[in-house]
Amino acid sequence: MRLRNVKGSQEKILENPYTIQTDGTNGEDYRGLWRKNIFKNDNPIHIEIGMGKGQFIMGLAKSNPDINYIGIEKYSSVLVRALDKRENLETDNLMFLRMDAEDIAEYFAPEEVSRIYLNFSDPWPKDRHAKRRLTSSQFLERYDKILAKDGHIQFKTDNRPLFDFSLEEIKEAGWTIDMYDFDLHKDGPAKDNIMTEYEEKFFNQGKSICKLICHRD
Repeated sequence: MRLRNVKGSQEKILENPYTIQTDGTNGEDYRGLWRKNIFKNDNPIHIEIGMGKGQFIMGLAKSNPDINYIGIEKYSSVLVRALDKRENLETDNLMFLRMDAEDIAEYFAPEEVSRIYLNFSDPWPKDRHAKRRLTSSQFLERYDKILAKDGHIQFKTDNRPLFDFSLEEIKEAGWTIDMYDFDLHKDGPAKDNIMTEYEEKFFNQGKSICKLICHRD
């Protein structure tokens, strides 16, 4: 869900050293250059598309200092909520990118990304909006352009219709589903799982959380 506009959000994003706003920038300035120019190391890159307030990806970055993380968020009014948390995170392996996911192949080179996280994405429930879903065949084609050969996608949602749709789209696109679960936390909080803000909320409400992991052949 899109948050209401936060006054001064774009200015705050532009001033933040760990955030890149794509308005007025050229994807070629970053495509294939994240390790060399931004992180200045050769560590693998993992991205979260639609990171919201950033709790999930910041938890990952803190726990895995040898991985470079990039949190991608379309809306400045949402991204700005993560900046205060980022300031308290003493690590250099996390960047934020304000970008529409449709443009992802313009900012990442082939095989530059090792893992993609999709968490509680907008379900776009109307059939005519299906191509906007982040697990649609259209987006799978975009991910195919940037994922490493052994890369994979992890997807979590509380929306069962979206999850069912995703399972079908992934199979029809020729990808392999490594695991899926319709109730990830049925036996209590899943081991080695970092919850998003939405996930914590839904878990506490007793809602089932679905998860899948997939890769392309």
